[in-house]
Amino acid sequence: MSNLEIKKTVLKVEDFYVSYDSDKNAVSNVNVDIKRNQITAIMGPSGCGKSSLLRAFNRMHELYPQITTEGNIYLNDVNIASLSTTDLRRKIGMVFQSPNPFPSMSIYDNVIAGYKLNGIRQKKSERDEIVEKSLNDVALWSEVKDSLHKRGNFLSGGQQQRLCIARTVAMKPDVILLDEPTSALDPIATLKIEELLVTLKKDYSIVIVTHNMAQAARLSDNSMFMYLGELVEHGKTKDMFTKPTDKRTEEYLMGKFG
Repeated sequence: MSNLEIKKTVLKVEDFYVSYDSDKNAVSNVNVDIKRNQITAIMGPSGCGKSSLLRAFNRMHELYPQITTEGNIYLNDVNIASLSTTDLRRKIGMVFQSPNPFPSMSIYDNVIAGYKLNGIRQKKSERDEIVEKSLNDVALWSEVKDSLHKRGNFLSGGQQQRLCIARTVAMKPDVILLDEPTSALDPIATLKIEELLVTLKKDYSIVIVTHNMAQAARLSDNSMFMYLGELVEHGKTKDMFTKPTDKRTEEYLMGKFG
């Protein structure tokens, strides 16, 4: 890979497979470059492998011993297999489908949870700065600054999801992965999350799994369409939605299956 390609590419996937058992691949032979400081949407019908691929980017599949992988994924030209999972998950953060703040922790402690869990010691002034900046980054500071030491139970679903994103950005990752992050939210909260992600791409590279084609069209710079574990097509979102090159992509975007 040339230096220019490395600069533009944050994640490179080569000949990548994910298998849940010996007879069936959940993901088959994926090759794709994911661009830096852009939003990449992974689309496709249920069971097409999009979440399996997303979770492989920070080796979440290793939590399940029956799942095996083949091929390579590079982060900034470094094979992720060569990194410890702790280092990798600091560089590639994950936000899940349902908001999942740590219920026993305050809002403040949720934001800096990654530092505590990794045994990273800081002065109180440093912690305070990280909390304020991270909550400002997700447009939540003004809403919670007087309640930082309360648990997040009183927050709405959308606020809880922004808190989870704040917990991720607090670690200053290179990449943020989001797996259907708005599927449990109402339309107003969904719009806030979408606007937030567009703002965050200035500082982060974002990969989002979504079943919502309108969301992918609104939000993403690039899109990947997966079907039956195969990466059928990928490229600029505008091009894919206006002139898809594969019949299966066209039929999916027209709502003929999904």
